[in-house]
Amino acid sequence: MKQSEVLIKPILTEKANLQQTKLGKYSFKVDKRANKLEIKKAIETFYGVTVADVHTIVAPAKNKSRFTKAGYIQGVKSSYKKALVTIAAGETIDLYGGI
Repeated sequence: MKQSEVLIKPILTEKANLQQTKLGKYSFKVDKRANKLEIKKAIETFYGVTVADVHTIVAPAKNKSRFTKAGYIQGVKSSYKKALVTIAAGETIDLYGGI
């Protein structure tokens, strides 16, 4: 698998921001087929930091439904794989660089 295909996007939520500042952990949405070694290599090459640890989680699919003017709509929110990456002490990743 190519390194450009491994990382999909960073997860930017309040909980993720808290983990970044206090624990040095960054959350990324990654390809389901990627393993921990591929994720570690991709982070190190794209962001230029040393990765201390990688944890992966597969978030399951969820059924979603809502009521609209057209009636009752049902659907499925697809599953995805999330990686929690711990960076070595003293290093940071600038996710908000161009904002």
